[in-house]
Amino acid sequence: MDHTKRTIPAGTGEFPQELSTFIEEWRAKPGSLIMILHKIQETFGFISRESAETLAILSGIPLARIYGVITFYHFFKTTKPGKHKISVCLGTACYLKGGQDMIDEVRSILGLEEGGVSDDGLFSIDPVRCVGCCGLAPVLTVGTETDGKLTKEQLPEIIAKYRNK
Repeated sequence: MDHTKRTIPAGTGEFPQELSTFIEEWRAKPGSLIMILHKIQETFGFISRESAETLAILSGIPLARIYGVITFYHFFKTTKPGKHKISVCLGTACYLKGGQDMIDEVRSILGLEEGGVSDDGLFSIDPVRCVGCCGLAPVLTVGTETDGKLTKEQLPEIIAKYRNK
């Protein structure tokens, strides 16, 4: 990989200075691609095609390799999530206590397909493997707030709370 300084051609978009500096510091380190992708997703909430292209230009990493990593790891998102990201735990305890039923019900309430965002842009939902609250199974998080020991009947109220924020 060529680690010489790169410039961003017109029309490919720009990263905030903090992100560009981070990439500059990390791009020459072996195995840094995942760290850089985490930082891009942290900055924008997802990794857009434009961001991947800009990263390829700045880092010298082929776009195909970048997309290979993005699509291999479920954590990375290529579409903009809803304002309120709902995560439902599907770890063993939550799964056994109805975690998948919670996902299905939230999708039904919001009219969401898998990986979709609500029409108003407020909500998206993702299954997660464990949130570390097994004693509260099944568990749902919205942003940094956690609700546990859920029933499907509680979900409309939880969604309404965030719809009005």
